[in-house]
Amino acid sequence: MSELPNGWAKCKLSEFSVIEMGQSPKGEFVGDTPIGLPFYQGKAEFGKWYPTPRKYCSQPTKIAEKNDILLSIRAPVGPTNLCPEKSCIGRGLASIRAFEEKSQKYLIHYFRYLEPWLSEQGTGSTFKAISGGFIRDIDVLVAPLNEQIRIADKLDSILAKVDRAQARLDKIPGIIKRFRQSVLAAATSGELTREWRGNKDANWETTVFGDLIKNGPQNGIYKPSSSYGSGTKIIRIDGFYDGNLSPWSTIKRVQLDESELSKWKLNVDDILINRVNSIEYLGKCGHVDALPEDAVFESNIMRVELDKARAIPRFIKYFLSSTTGLSQLRANAKHAVNQASINQTDVKSVEIQLPSIEEQTIIVNKVEALFLKADYFEKQYSDAKKLINKLGQSSLTKAFRGELVEQNDTEEPASQLLARIKQQQLEAPKATRQTRKLAAKLSPSVDVVETDVELAPQESEILALLKNATGELSAQQIMDKLTEKTFEQVDALFTELRRLLDNNSIVKVGSGEACTFKAIKR
Repeated sequence: MSELPNGWAKCKLSEFSVIEMGQSPKGEFVGDTPIGLPFYQGKAEFGKWYPTPRKYCSQPTKIAEKNDILLSIRAPVGPTNLCPEKSCIGRGLASIRAFEEKSQKYLIHYFRYLEPWLSEQGTGSTFKAISGGFIRDIDVLVAPLNEQIRIADKLDSILAKVDRAQARLDKIPGIIKRFRQSVLAAATSGELTREWRGNKDANWETTVFGDLIKNGPQNGIYKPSSSYGSGTKIIRIDGFYDGNLSPWSTIKRVQLDESELSKWKLNVDDILINRVNSIEYLGKCGHVDALPEDAVFESNIMRVELDKARAIPRFIKYFLSSTTGLSQLRANAKHAVNQASINQTDVKSVEIQLPSIEEQTIIVNKVEALFLKADYFEKQYSDAKKLINKLGQSSLTKAFRGELVEQNDTEEPASQLLARIKQQQLEAPKATRQTRKLAAKLSPSVDVVETDVELAPQESEILALLKNATGELSAQQIMDKLTEKTFEQVDALFTELRRLLDNNSIVKVGSGEACTFKAIKR
């Protein structure tokens, strides 16, 4: 934002709030039994607004107070929750509390507004994270206090409506899934074509799947992962979960010799059945409706070629995909750790009520017409979901452009609020430091020391290193020389370097990653 709304101001987060970086307590003090304080480690425990405790800590190291903002600072970066009660926080979180109590709701909405940006700010090769120094330097757009309250109240109202709309929308995929299954149940029981038959009961042939097979079942080809990358298209178990082949461009390729291609080459109207998978996906069935080029199928799939004089492939696909068909396919499944399997005998023994070819054709046409309607509603749901998601973020964007609520030129400007906060912090430094010193007794760290308004005159380890160095040291060289105690929090290095620079105790030479530091001789 190039220009701030009238009466607004911009400051660093550290000028607007108390920030506490989380730190993991000793493992011996953490357990599942609710003894001590709830212990939150990161995004995994977050809900919509409040986290749910999974662990507890009897001797916490870092503490968040009730209603503090809990910010996820590593993998992923950016999500927030509110602390429901006094709690212990681990290194995946930071707690944030506005100096002005009435600003807290405004600040949580501000972090929700920043979340998309924050999610891209993490650094690190193993997992993305942001440092305490980065957090303290986050710019906060501060509205006049009364306007903050109006913004927070308005956002509460809008986002509550968004949440209710999302909750209703979230029921739709289940409804569509049940609709599809009810269509298949009606199709395979004869109800879907009852009117076509003149309301007569279905007098269908009872047979087994094996009697309808011309060739197969045939298990697919196994190829090691090193063979994938180029060559012939290969259909895998994730390639037909909706009953049809995935978009052709997404299907992987594998290196084959001519004999392998000849043996496992797919044909149009082949039926594919998932023979090995977790139980909820076992038996999933697909139909090869088109082949833009040659393709084979992997070993976790079996292929069946039907006698099309007796059975229409798409009808068989719908039967095997129905609750009746799937339950029979899985009836004799062999269970192992995290997966189950069926064999060719299981597939051939599935009992099928088979109508005439004419009625099969009518059933297929009716099913596909109804499924087209389901597809339409699914697309409508998807579009509405995107719109609702955008509505929440667009409301936040409007709020922090000063466009969501009316402004009042007679209200105290944000600059005066920030000046008052600064004065209060200068006048009551001991009260500000007290909670930090309580934590320091449990586990002293650079993070605790640098939070104090007045630092003890004790010389820091970093300053001592630079004074004793024969020349300049880079940040990496300083880290390499630190003791294990100080190295436990890498973020503290950069915090301490910045403090020493601000105090004119050291000087930075150069810029970027190549910069070095040296002590100022006095």
